[in-house]
Amino acid sequence: MSTLSHRESSSSLSHPQFSKWLVLAITAVVLLILGGGAYAAIRGDMPALLGAILGGSAAAVATAAGTLPVLLSWQPPQRVHDAMLGFGAGVMLAACAFSLIIPGLDAATQLGAGKWGASGIVGLGILVGAAGLLLVDRMLPHEHFIKGVEGSRSHMIKRVWLFVIAIALHNVPEGLAIGVAFAGSDTHAAQALAIGISLQDIPEGLVVALAMRSVGYGRGVSVGVAVFSGLVEPLMAMLGVLVVGLSAVLLPWGLAAAAGAMLFVISHEIIPESHRQGHESWATGGLMIGFVLMMLLDTALG
Repeated sequence: MSTLSHRESSSSLSHPQFSKWLVLAITAVVLLILGGGAYAAIRGDMPALLGAILGGSAAAVATAAGTLPVLLSWQPPQRVHDAMLGFGAGVMLAACAFSLIIPGLDAATQLGAGKWGASGIVGLGILVGAAGLLLVDRMLPHEHFIKGVEGSRSHMIKRVWLFVIAIALHNVPEGLAIGVAFAGSDTHAAQALAIGISLQDIPEGLVVALAMRSVGYGRGVSVGVAVFSGLVEPLMAMLGVLVVGLSAVLLPWGLAAAAGAMLFVISHEIIPESHRQGHESWATGGLMIGFVLMMLLDTALG
């Protein structure tokens, strides 16, 4: 690449107009979340919505916290990076089992379903959730986790932005899971789920910011994009509460579908990426620690 084209590319990466729109987008989403929280607080009879907004916001804050190493110009070794991804996968696996599937079975039973009926509802809901995310995966243009810097500069930039879309896509089921959990009757399980998802969002924020930095974006823009990707979660948490609030019959289906979508993300995105660089033992160790930690959180708070 010539000096001129490199200068033009660098200029486009730090264009002030892009930074302005990014700030405006973050501000608009934050105001929308605050508005939803204020509405729930004023109504006073919507603890589920308020809890979902707080839980989703905690996950968004955790995503932002993950960008701190980028602000401090520190990049973790690849094996640590893979262990962090494995940790996130372990947390999500335990969250699916203890905070979504088991409460989903209980909710179906409380609605009058027998053991086979409850199992059938939750099993079908899991498949529906996974199929829904597979459909989104096929229809929307995006890239899986970064496989390494390769190709031309423009190709690298395109891949990173597709990767950011992928992160935002898999934040959707996490946010919905938080909202659906708070719409249920087990507040402790919902809180445990929100804590667990927040823990695994920390490495996600770091991964997004590092990906942006790898193709030349400034620290401010890199961190801003990571923060924006995390803000998907409180919005989806609000949506989850509102949808389930339409009918109690939707609760077990919502819990199961959220679990299915998260299981799809774990198998389709996170575990393959954590094993891609040859650090399977680190990734597996992180997964085991994440699973046990989330299990302890769920049982302690429950």
